[in-house]
Amino acid sequence: MRRVRGTFLLGGDVNVHRLGFRTMRLTGDGIWGEPRDAEEARRALRRAVDLGVNMIDTADSYGPEVSERLIAEALHPYPPVNSK
Repeated sequence: MRRVRGTFLLGGDVNVHRLGFRTMRLTGDGIWGEPRDAEEARRALRRAVDLGVNMIDTADSYGPEVSERLIAEALHPYPPVNSK
């Protein structure tokens, strides 16, 4: 039986934790528009990274484009990529 490890290599050189953070629910009702509390959404993103999350899942349609902006506002400047 093959054991699943806690990380994997993305693109062959970036070490990523298997448990990521999904941003779909950071946006407004029905995954549309701005969140009720944008600062709370940014705090959630920063906390996820503080807890070791290094993969954040998003899509253009979340908001649309709201989750990407929240990520940039919360986390920029981005830390260096953790390579092999």
